[in-house]
Amino acid sequence: MRTYFGKTGRGPVMEKTAMAATSHPLATETALEILKAGGNAMDAAVAACAVQCVVEPQSTGIGGDCFCLYSPEGSTEYVAYNGSGRAPAGANGAWYRAQGISEIAENSPHAVTIPGAVDAWDRLISDYGNFYLSELLQPAINYARNGYKILDRVGFDFARNADYLKKNEYAANVFMPGGTMPKAGDRHRQEKLANTLEIIAENGRDGFYKGEVAEDIVGILRSLGGLHTLDDFANYSGNYVTPISASYRGYQIYQCPPNGQGLIALMLLKIMERLEIDKNGPLSANRIHQEIEVGRLAYHQRDLYLADPEFNPVPVDEMLGEENIKRLAATISDRRLEDLDDYDLPDHKDTVYITVVDKDRNCCSFINTIFRQFGSGIMAPRSGVLLHNRGRGFSLKKGHPNEIAGGKRPLHTIIPGMVAKDGRTVMSYGVMGGQYQAFGHMQFLTRFLDYGLDIQAAMDLPRFFADPISGKVEVESEIEASIQDILREKGHNIVPPKVPIGGSQAIWIDWEKDLLMGGSDPRKDGLAAGYSQIKK
Repeated sequence: MRTYFGKTGRGPVMEKTAMAATSHPLATETALEILKAGGNAMDAAVAACAVQCVVEPQSTGIGGDCFCLYSPEGSTEYVAYNGSGRAPAGANGAWYRAQGISEIAENSPHAVTIPGAVDAWDRLISDYGNFYLSELLQPAINYARNGYKILDRVGFDFARNADYLKKNEYAANVFMPGGTMPKAGDRHRQEKLANTLEIIAENGRDGFYKGEVAEDIVGILRSLGGLHTLDDFANYSGNYVTPISASYRGYQIYQCPPNGQGLIALMLLKIMERLEIDKNGPLSANRIHQEIEVGRLAYHQRDLYLADPEFNPVPVDEMLGEENIKRLAATISDRRLEDLDDYDLPDHKDTVYITVVDKDRNCCSFINTIFRQFGSGIMAPRSGVLLHNRGRGFSLKKGHPNEIAGGKRPLHTIIPGMVAKDGRTVMSYGVMGGQYQAFGHMQFLTRFLDYGLDIQAAMDLPRFFADPISGKVEVESEIEASIQDILREKGHNIVPPKVPIGGSQAIWIDWEKDLLMGGSDPRKDGLAAGYSQIKK
């Protein structure tokens, strides 16, 4: 079994007709099968995601949330969908403070917002798919019922979370059969989840948000003190949103708007564009220092202003405006800036990202999450639904823009991305890793566009990240010790990461050559793959 997932010698995958890149081989295989059967990029992404909800349960699930950016036939008339969950109607900051709750714990029922993933899948497939959702769920049902092999990275994550899962007997029964966590190479099943997926296949979104599945979820949450009701589930709906964008090096970068942190990814790029490209490379001490400082500045504004715009207007134009970007860039020096204000947001954890480009050049950038590995750790007993803990993204401070309220969506870290040039999509991409994601978007794109690394090498290169919660700078071990020492001299608290930093997938479209080039992060188990059909 591999113990570190940051080393690889592979190059980009190149194919003509269609391609998918995911963090799990079974998901990539499923996406290609759907494409070959006549499905489009949206069909393939949803089918692949459903499979990952089974075979990567530590990272995603139907008890989580979803965001999507879709490019019909490669155009920049993007479709963006926000499938993030809302707090129960009865939630409000005053109630929590009256109960003496000062922080929403990671395994608390209050960390569970109404999961948005199934609603997003159903709506997106109804509006843009070629297949029915019932057809697309069949591969996931098969793996849940008949079993799947635990792969290296999944096994690595399973082993780290045994104590966490023991806190919920239903989750422990599923993920620790016989009292032990499955290891890489073991076969695992989730038969209750298979039954639930069949209910959703038969009834669509209502199979999750109404009836026995919703009753099971609400029952377990209320038994633990949650405020959730059946009406909260029945009334839930995600929504289509208008993407935001910014230019970078002659390209246009597109993101979903707040409550997600795509705005911060755009800010990071705009600040970096104002700084001189270090000729010593992306891993020089000066370049790393600059990125760390830019990240600290942008994340500081994130935690001051980013929230659900339905409740608190987010100053998107001002944050991306030249005055703000110029001012932030001008504060960067050769030393670490003085400490910024403390943050009250939770640590990052897990997500899966999928990108698919089909034969018609429909492009799907798709991300699905349960936040922390294994989410809240709370599993509904009869349905086998493991619930996320995205409510950890709320604040309990009175008057904070991100203060919890009924029907409100928390600050969200997951962000699918698109890159366009001359009015056409040229890349569908995304980065996993919770808080890291916005920084990861900047890191991947600058290595690809500023330094000319190919799509795979831009992912493979060692990573670093200034955690906005602890202030510590996680640095992967391949970065030279002498560089790390220089960073310490500049005032940074350098530490090794507990797990590989993030993950990513991307597909580039070369319109002139009619060629697709894909990459998939070695820090995960997945791969990019495609196929070419010879035109007669």
